[in-house]
Amino acid sequence: MKKLIAASAAAAMLIIVITIFAYNIRNKDDMPDMAAVSLNEIEKLCEQGDTESARQAANDLRKELADYEKKPDHALPLMCGVCLIFLAGACGCYIKAIVMPLNKLSAYAEKVAVGDLSEPLRYDRSGIFGKFMWAFDSMRKEIISSRACEREAIDNNKTVIASLSHDIKTPISSVKAYAEALDMGIVDQEEKRRKYISVILRKCDDITKITDDMLTHSLTELNRLKISPERFELVSFLEQTTQALSADNSVHFKDPHYSLYVRADKGRTAQIAENLINNARKYAGTDVCISVDRTESSARIHFRDYGAGIPDEDMPFITNKFYRGKNSSSAQGTGLGLYIVKYIVTQSGGSLDLVNHDDGLEVTVSLPLDKEQ
Repeated sequence: MKKLIAASAAAAMLIIVITIFAYNIRNKDDMPDMAAVSLNEIEKLCEQGDTESARQAANDLRKELADYEKKPDHALPLMCGVCLIFLAGACGCYIKAIVMPLNKLSAYAEKVAVGDLSEPLRYDRSGIFGKFMWAFDSMRKEIISSRACEREAIDNNKTVIASLSHDIKTPISSVKAYAEALDMGIVDQEEKRRKYISVILRKCDDITKITDDMLTHSLTELNRLKISPERFELVSFLEQTTQALSADNSVHFKDPHYSLYVRADKGRTAQIAENLINNARKYAGTDVCISVDRTESSARIHFRDYGAGIPDEDMPFITNKFYRGKNSSSAQGTGLGLYIVKYIVTQSGGSLDLVNHDDGLEVTVSLPLDKEQ
């Protein structure tokens, strides 16, 4: 800014000097017309011998020239003033069009450099730097968007890790329960003992699958659990799953005595059952009854417990991530069980409904029927 002012002052002085020089040259060459006329008259009077009249004309000419020299000349100040006004206007336009936008952009760039992206960059698109400032503000918006995506990715990553960590607890609990039964000698029949061992081995396979999911997630940029739908018979699958979870005979499956083929992820469907049964045991502390029926387009699995249910004020939020109801403070948990269930069901093309009854809670999972039913 100081350099601009100095350059403007130098330009103003140069213009003034040039103006004065040009004015003086014009003034020397421009003799008043009245003087030229009077000299001609004096010469003629002298030629005619009228010396008295010539002397009088010379005196008049001398007087007129003296008056002309005493007369103030406003032309030079006026010309200098016009030059200065023009120069000031040009400098003002230059400052407004170039210097002020650059100063504004420089100050804004300093804010962006320290991470302050909260304020938008105000700019005039019709100005010289309009397109440049638009690009700069677009860059700011892109940085904000990138940071939001990064935060969301981090949050999703935490959610998946927490979800997988939550899922691994259920098969471990089953392994522990069956192992304790074998250790205590409760199982005295060889066939039943082999069955318990088979369940333990199957649960170990489930744990392996979940740990594989954790490894896959850690090695890639996946931000959601993978769902792989396939066609399978739901009734027999649920019966097998509930038997594996019912070492203490607290889970009761009601066989509808007909087959239902659905299209869903088999492993994730088992996770749904395990999470809901585990929730009923943890929060209701009662047996769980599982039944199946169908509609025209879906198979419905009903998980029924006989506890206190979910408080009405918690019901709209109970499937939210990390949300825990008021009646769950005494039990350990992460608030992910129903969130995981809803996510798997939704990604499978189904729906989840929770209904409080006078004597407990009913959770209904709907899965799409296979079209080749």
